[in-house]
Amino acid sequence: MSTSAPDLRHPGVSSDAGVLESRLIEIPRTTFADDYWGRRALLSRGVSDFSDLFSAAAVDELISSRGLRSPFLRVAKDGATLPTSSFTSPAGVGATIGDQLDDTRLWRQFHDGATLVLQALQRTWAPIGDFAAALSSELGNPVQANAYITPPQNQGFDDHYDVHDVFVLQIQGTKRWVIHEPVFDAPLRDQPWTDRRASVAEAAATEPAIDAVLEPGDALYLPRGWLHAATAQGEVSIHLTLGIHNWTRYGVAEQLAQVALARLQDDPAMRSSLPMGEALPDDEVLERIREAMVAALAEADPNPGIERTRRSQARPAPLGPLAQHEAVRNLSRETNVQLRAGLDPTVDGVRLHTRIGWFDFSEADLATVRRLLDGAPLTVEEIGRPLAERLLAAGALVPALG
Repeated sequence: MSTSAPDLRHPGVSSDAGVLESRLIEIPRTTFADDYWGRRALLSRGVSDFSDLFSAAAVDELISSRGLRSPFLRVAKDGATLPTSSFTSPAGVGATIGDQLDDTRLWRQFHDGATLVLQALQRTWAPIGDFAAALSSELGNPVQANAYITPPQNQGFDDHYDVHDVFVLQIQGTKRWVIHEPVFDAPLRDQPWTDRRASVAEAAATEPAIDAVLEPGDALYLPRGWLHAATAQGEVSIHLTLGIHNWTRYGVAEQLAQVALARLQDDPAMRSSLPMGEALPDDEVLERIREAMVAALAEADPNPGIERTRRSQARPAPLGPLAQHEAVRNLSRETNVQLRAGLDPTVDGVRLHTRIGWFDFSEADLATVRRLLDGAPLTVEEIGRPLAERLLAAGALVPALG
């Protein structure tokens, strides 16, 4: 697929203004990459109009009309998450699954001061899905989108930190954010704030780094570990939180260790048993094991494992089965098709790896596939009907837009 020209001082950071620079920050993206990414909070005032992404009407539609189930919503009040049974119920004949959102119960919870949290909106609300996919591509990290709907003068959660970076986008109303620097820098996913309640509470009582009321169009960036609490002001507040699930050096180390251990499985000496009667290795055996691990690590390549994990953390663009059926049924030499968005394709030899599986090609077909990777639509005649039919049937090609 076509990509923007890379910034040579910042590998992986595009020099063209994408959604990050055009809608989320008021400084150059290179300045953000150098001075803020993973380091400092950033408040950007009036940086964009987010009404195209989400709204109060979207909240009502999702809760009352979409048949969402409990994983897509949670409810918080007075710093605690309420039990799922307090806002779910079956939905009548033909829809008796018991964990569907109950709009009456949710209204009563909201009216009583609870915050509604619509989760994983990148899967349930198309404009947010497109936006999250674009931001994920720019940042090189998976993005999850949640919406927080808070009644006036209420706070859903006490001071805490997240284990991922976030962008906060104020959609409607106003919300006061009180932010403190970390008590624990760059926490990993298994290092939650609840492990440090006392330190968090102590830090929350000190002078904040930022104390600001966000208005519609404002955006706030918080690196993981930064403490925050937010309170709606005089009207209902709706904000989006874009959670950036950061790849870390520790994550790369995990991949290295997995590859090295897999290599050691093929070493008969490493598979051999310890001497009978000994539950622990002696110093000599332990040193040999260390040497073997160091050698395996030196030869380990973590990138294939990282690529597989990264692909599994997101989905390709939506695929309509009926539209795809019509495209296959009405295929002609003049039909324009293109590679499905969000496949995250990479070529390794004659093999194309994607989020929906891998494909092997002849050298001749691979040349055509590389043209498809550039992103421009091609006709069936240009691709060749057998290859076009194969990729359409697999869900890798789709009818071209427009």
